[in-house]
Amino acid sequence: MTRTALVTGGTRGIGAGVAEVLKSAGWRVIAASASQEEIAEFTTATGIEACYLDVTDKKSVDSVFGGLEQLDALINCAGILQREREYDIEVFQRVIDVNLTGTMRTCLAAHPLLAKSGGSIVNTASMLSFFGGPLVPAYSASKGGVAQLTKALAGKWAVDGIRVNAIAPGWIATNMTDALRDDPKRNEPILGRTPMKRWGQPDEIGELVAWLVSDKASFVTGAIYPVDGGYSAM
Repeated sequence: MTRTALVTGGTRGIGAGVAEVLKSAGWRVIAASASQEEIAEFTTATGIEACYLDVTDKKSVDSVFGGLEQLDALINCAGILQREREYDIEVFQRVIDVNLTGTMRTCLAAHPLLAKSGGSIVNTASMLSFFGGPLVPAYSASKGGVAQLTKALAGKWAVDGIRVNAIAPGWIATNMTDALRDDPKRNEPILGRTPMKRWGQPDEIGELVAWLVSDKASFVTGAIYPVDGGYSAM
């Protein structure tokens, strides 16, 4: 039977890369997004099924997961970053609500289906789960929280047969990092510290996710995997 995966934030950036890799691996993939425009563009370009989902709205979350008959993997890629604006408390709270609380909302909603299928969750942490980002305090705090949430849920839900892991991307070539890659003053120091001397690609994240949700990773839970070309090791 074909396995089903839902990817939040699945119509752009890392989420889109994950969705496309899983589709190529034979999964039924549902890419979820809070942007109807992105949904239309993504489905037209890829042929991957997509749906509207606002991870900050419990009704929206419950509606999507309540409509699923089967779920074998949840990949949480929905996230925002507001560089240099996150010292405003309202912006701070918004980033936390999307990145951290939104992840918890979807995990809770997916739990019954994943317990039934013996499925797994992959959350999106960050290299900023391990060290601070002075320009993005909310993003840093949210991603540190995602890492700890992943470990907590892995311990709690192992008895239900659910594995919970996280990826911790470094500098990945997405729309979120376009401005940095286009600015030599930012791009050169990033590449200078990255041992592999390049930006990562969304499909490289997708390949790790595909392994984590497969039976090949059946004894892996509570792990946080850096995917950063060695950046966090320096």
